[in-house]
Amino acid sequence: MSYYTKVLLPDEQVRIVARLHWAIFLKSWMWFALAAAAGAFAAYLYQAQSSSPQEQGIPAMVAGVAALFFLLLALGSLLSALIRRGSTEIVVTDRRIIFKEGVLRRRTMEMNMNKVETVDVVQTIAGRILNFGAVLIRGVGSSYEPIGMVADPLALRTAIVAQ
Repeated sequence: MSYYTKVLLPDEQVRIVARLHWAIFLKSWMWFALAAAAGAFAAYLYQAQSSSPQEQGIPAMVAGVAALFFLLLALGSLLSALIRRGSTEIVVTDRRIIFKEGVLRRRTMEMNMNKVETVDVVQTIAGRILNFGAVLIRGVGSSYEPIGMVADPLALRTAIVAQ
């Protein structure tokens, strides 16, 4: 059961449920590509003919260890991104904004809609092309609450400011 369904007030209507963009997996894809390249290079070195078997085995072994290292980094990065995406909830209701992240260590932010002063959207060039960005919410008398890597940040901004 999701967090926001537990904290909804009576007669509170959900406007939008946003989520993190798939681009948070790009780092793990990069590590997987490096692991595949190092593995292919190790296989090439292993298959290559050399005058001495000892000289042939050392570079292939180093490339194989590098491939394993990159694969472990990719798996760790993928697991981290999966947990982050699965444990982050961004919900806008007719009364408030609810943001929750984390599994073991939870961080929540709830802000009443009448306390929202400004909503900013920050998108890089890649963010504009792939439709993701950071949404910065400033409440009355408080600091900015940045929510990064949001899929379709303009729809989230529109749901917050439309009253």
